[in-house]
Amino acid sequence: MIQPTLRALLSRRELQLRLESDDAALAPDALDAPLRWVHSSDLLDPTPFLAEELLLLTTGTQFAPDAGADVFTGYVTRLRTRGVRGLGFGTEVARDGIPRLLSEACAAAGMPLFEVPYRTPFIALARANAEAIAAQAYARRTWALDAQRAISLAALRPDGLGATVAELARQLGTWVGMFDAAGVLTQRHPIDGIGEQVLAHLTAEVGSVLRRGVRAGSTLDVDGARFTLQTLGRGGHLRGAIVIAGGDLDLEGRGVVTSVIAMAGLALEQNVGLGKARGALRAGLVHSLLTGDPTLARRVSRELWGALPSAPIVVAVAEVSHARADAAVDWLELAVTENRGTLFHGRGPDGLVVVVAAERRAVLDEFAELFEAAAGVSDPVGYAGFADAHAQAVTARRRSAPGRAADFAEVAAGGILGQLDTVEARALAESRLAPLREHDRTQGTQLLRTVRTWLEQDARIDAAAEALGIHRHTVRARVAQAQALLGVDLTSFPARAELWAALVTADR
Repeated sequence: MIQPTLRALLSRRELQLRLESDDAALAPDALDAPLRWVHSSDLLDPTPFLAEELLLLTTGTQFAPDAGADVFTGYVTRLRTRGVRGLGFGTEVARDGIPRLLSEACAAAGMPLFEVPYRTPFIALARANAEAIAAQAYARRTWALDAQRAISLAALRPDGLGATVAELARQLGTWVGMFDAAGVLTQRHPIDGIGEQVLAHLTAEVGSVLRRGVRAGSTLDVDGARFTLQTLGRGGHLRGAIVIAGGDLDLEGRGVVTSVIAMAGLALEQNVGLGKARGALRAGLVHSLLTGDPTLARRVSRELWGALPSAPIVVAVAEVSHARADAAVDWLELAVTENRGTLFHGRGPDGLVVVVAAERRAVLDEFAELFEAAAGVSDPVGYAGFADAHAQAVTARRRSAPGRAADFAEVAAGGILGQLDTVEARALAESRLAPLREHDRTQGTQLLRTVRTWLEQDARIDAAAEALGIHRHTVRARVAQAQALLGVDLTSFPARAELWAALVTADR
């Protein structure tokens, strides 16, 4: 295909053009830069009427016979500054040959200069370049149609998305990657198209874009490499992103990419309905496991996703924000697909339930961190103890924080009173102890300290008096006063237990 360049014009024998400049002295791409148009002018300063990336033709009538070097230098400098790609001089019209000073000025400025003989009309160059532009446009449109046809056929293969990404990469001649809703690279072609360090940084950038949840088309600069990114799906419900190495695509290239994005987006959106049905089925299987009978769950899971994880298992219950819920489920589905029989998940009555073999406990930490989920993890159990494990996970989740998977064993180590470490419990404790704090503050007494020490000494007056270094009658009087202020009978164990719980909670 003839390219619209100065080199292409020079190579056309019917034009009989001759390059005056020294090819070796020109910039490497001086003769191969694309030309948008060919224009002619004999003005000494035609730049106000010129566009960039064009070829200028002149007969030299603007130059006086005695014009000095500064005239030619200024003329060429203006053309170069305006973005003119080359200068053609028509000989035998006003001059027999190319003026020496013009040749020297072009050589100094790196401006390609060539001779247009008298028998070659300027319009022939314009027409030849226009034909090359038209031929290039036709070739690109033909390529775009062929590329879209090839990509459409690839999409019909069993591995539709993967085949589509590979075909797009082949058609564009560059690296293409597809990321899922969680920002995980799921497809790429060629496999070793970019370095691992660049890929790691690119993955972080894509993850940041997807977490914002807003549709976007942008250019990313990663470690000196440029990438074009386009999200897939609707705003607030992004399904992933396609990333293409290189930031410059022409109209046809962008059209092909747009068709792939539409195709992939549609395929992913069509999976939403299937995903909802799959989610409902998974929720039913979780309910079945909670009843203590894993038979149904085992049978259905084996047919659809592979066997349930091998016992002993740990059960996690996670709380994921609404904005990240779809991405979290997509990540879990991918984990199930890539490692069949090692993970099961489904919606439960208290949050998202994830089941893994006990030795794969680390997967839950990765999940919680990636989706900023607050998760609780049970002790290892068999499937017969699934309901108890679920209860443990719910308890541990209440003690967890976003981005963390807390083990029930940690929570259990803190004892039952450790579960009172909540804002609500502390507020109740402070309210219960308020009469004693107020009396100590206004009267200068030590009722609160005395009651705490008395309870620590198993409600024994003599032991508390010894610990406090005061008389036992003083301890007895203070306990009686505290009892009156609180309005309780501290001779009963339930009242003492409640007061101790309040003291422990208030100190957290």
